[in-house]
Amino acid sequence: MSIASSPDFFLTRLDDELVFQQGRLAQPNPDVPKKRILVVGGGVTGFTTAWALLDAGYDVTIVAERWADPKNRITSQIAGALWEFPPAVCGKHTDVISLHNSKRWCMTAYRAFNKLQEIMPRDDYLDHGVQMRMANFFFDQKMEDMPDCGQLDKFEEIMAQKDIKGVRRDANIVHEHEVNQKAGVVDAYQHLAPVIDTDAYVHWLRFVLVCKGAVMETRPINGDLLDQEEELLAEYGADAIVNATGLAGLELAGDESVYPLRGALIRVVNDGTKFPRVTEALAVTHDDTRGEDEDIVFIVPRNDNILILGGLAQPHKYELDLTLDSPEIVRMRQRCNNFVPGLEHAEYDPDAPLVQGLRPFRGSNVRVERELRPRSDGSSSRIVHSYGQGGAGFSLSFGCASDVLELIEEMEKGLPAMTMSCRRRIGEV
Repeated sequence: MSIASSPDFFLTRLDDELVFQQGRLAQPNPDVPKKRILVVGGGVTGFTTAWALLDAGYDVTIVAERWADPKNRITSQIAGALWEFPPAVCGKHTDVISLHNSKRWCMTAYRAFNKLQEIMPRDDYLDHGVQMRMANFFFDQKMEDMPDCGQLDKFEEIMAQKDIKGVRRDANIVHEHEVNQKAGVVDAYQHLAPVIDTDAYVHWLRFVLVCKGAVMETRPINGDLLDQEEELLAEYGADAIVNATGLAGLELAGDESVYPLRGALIRVVNDGTKFPRVTEALAVTHDDTRGEDEDIVFIVPRNDNILILGGLAQPHKYELDLTLDSPEIVRMRQRCNNFVPGLEHAEYDPDAPLVQGLRPFRGSNVRVERELRPRSDGSSSRIVHSYGQGGAGFSLSFGCASDVLELIEEMEKGLPAMTMSCRRRIGEV
């Protein structure tokens, strides 16, 4: 299987889920004009959505102010990109509707990433950067003894997901990984999870999109999209607009609940010379019952040569001014060093020893819904929003793209826009 000439794989919705399939799409009827969708945002959410739209038969134009660059990384490249069942390591959901949807979205992504790496070798024409690795989650007390039952509930939900492979809970996992006693962990579970080399994957995604016919334009778009919707639709000959701009949802969606959660990752060489090579993900989840801001441990192989160390979750911090000598980065490194014996000897990645970015959070967590505000003339908007994925952009990417596709199809049928909570209630009937 290769994409050296033309991709022989595609995304399609089956039983209300976006699935990754091998083969070639049927050619559309050339006598039927294709509708164009304008996607605003060039990160993993925008790219995955554009892919789903292209394979659904739409023409797609993607606009972004910046694109993925190994020397000047965008937020998607800085992400930890360890697939997680929600809530993720860096924080809890505050909205029950968002959490409900995120559990569905993440499983769509799990199946898609797993299928991708099964049928397409990484040494193909272009490495997609996706691997299935064992992910290990550690706790400083038995999950049953925690004041918050969230972690135990989460584990039981993971156990119930038949597609998540290798699920195992065993305190011996602590000893099997020779976790330093300084870490103070006594309970653990593990499962196979997609782990994504973000530089490779976003580059691969862009190549796939170009092969499938996407048009990409570098330009900033400022201001509320609703105020310029008709002009943008006319300028691009588009039938609808998808807003996948992450933190810019504050401005482009007029959403004052959007805020950054600053994060940073230390990158070290993982070749086995300075410390035993780490081949599995090791994580300690944030525990907000303790009142501590800095308790996350996040140790994940980025690829076969680089190990990333985290984590940091600083709300409402916009400045990207952290250095290896910043106190919170020094403490983050020490937490990781205390976890894996020998890690203190690791050498920094000479190309990028520290990367930092702003996770796009919002008050009600992830938003995937049509614009609810009417245009100035009272007519219905043709904007669909997909932003606020926070630190879970990769884990939710295919699931959110599936819902965007469904929303656009509803729009074409003339159905009214609904809030996410209303859509959930109707889906449960």
